[in-house]
Amino acid sequence: MSLRINDIAPDFTANSTEGQISFHDWIGKDYAIVFSHPRDFTPVCTTEFGAVAQLAPEFEKRGTKVLGVSVDSVDDHQKWKSDIAKVAGVPANFAIIDDSDLTVAKAYDMLPAEYYLPTEGRTPAHSATVRTVFIIGPDKKVRLTMTYPMSVGRNFAEILRALDAVQKTDGVPIATPANWVPGQDVIVALSLDDAAATEKFGPLDIKLPYLRYAKDPA
Repeated sequence: MSLRINDIAPDFTANSTEGQISFHDWIGKDYAIVFSHPRDFTPVCTTEFGAVAQLAPEFEKRGTKVLGVSVDSVDDHQKWKSDIAKVAGVPANFAIIDDSDLTVAKAYDMLPAEYYLPTEGRTPAHSATVRTVFIIGPDKKVRLTMTYPMSVGRNFAEILRALDAVQKTDGVPIATPANWVPGQDVIVALSLDDAAATEKFGPLDIKLPYLRYAKDPA
């Protein structure tokens, strides 16, 4: 069965470019983003890892750790990091785990129901579905997932925006509307009546009885 929102993210222990990682312990009290790739030294993946390297200060400001998953060895990952740095213009200072045995890919249901993945001679096509993003909360629960095909590079600005929305609404009776970015109005949950919502968030902009906006609580 695939992972669902609010499932506990499977724990695992794996070797990485930053040493051995025990996933739940590694998350600690932070948020985490896990982003997976079908193979090292592939063009789209290299640009994506570069984008993550460039955004490292933004993730740090949000108390969020990033973890790359690729189905190659730590030795290959270390060699690949020099290519990533050339593309990004900054070093890739985040951990990439060795998932050559597909333990994490299987635990996180990144593979199709029927698959054949040879250990030797494996190509990116064999693991094409290992191309997923998970946002995981400090409580180790899955908050958001995204899956992309091999031909479409991920938009990490959107992933950052989604992280902002997850953190903004975490444990607060609000939601974010379509295309929301930080600073814009939020939607007040229906669990609060108008009086309670006004007391908590200030004056409401009521578009419809069930669509009530409030200022973004800083």
